[in-house]
Amino acid sequence: MRIDFFICEGVVINSIDCGTKVKNMIKEVIHDPILLAMKSEKATIEDLQVAEDLLDTLTANAAGCVGMAANMIGVHKCIICFDDNGKYMTMFNPEIIKKSDPYQTEEGCLSLLGGPRPCKRYKSIKVQWQTAEFQTRIKTFTGWTAQIIQHEIDHCDGILI
Repeated sequence: MRIDFFICEGVVINSIDCGTKVKNMIKEVIHDPILLAMKSEKATIEDLQVAEDLLDTLTANAAGCVGMAANMIGVHKCIICFDDNGKYMTMFNPEIIKKSDPYQTEEGCLSLLGGPRPCKRYKSIKVQWQTAEFQTRIKTFTGWTAQIIQHEIDHCDGILI
């Protein structure tokens, strides 16, 4: 199997066998606090490519990032991707419907310059979201994964730590 990589107009392109091309859309991370503070709109089925671009960008930044929201790549849609105990997960239109056990912590953010900032999080959250097929799911998350999800949902709501 032959795999070649080249860059075309800032996009990494993979050429796999017989010239079949698969685009990895690694986007630039937005650092403008005014853009990041804008509330995101509901995602729709037309936003599947945004989710793929977001996941590509997250995996490209995996050394220093465990989650991203679409506004971090300049798209104001309610889409988040994150590391769920070693496996990436994407949520469309996530909402926290229950939370318990608040605590204070500090978090950093790939899109914000400077060091960690204090914030309030919850040890346990129940989240309702839609899958890539736009089927509704509900699940309780705890610990580190819950903290990541809360941070990314804050991004969707235009809340900066």
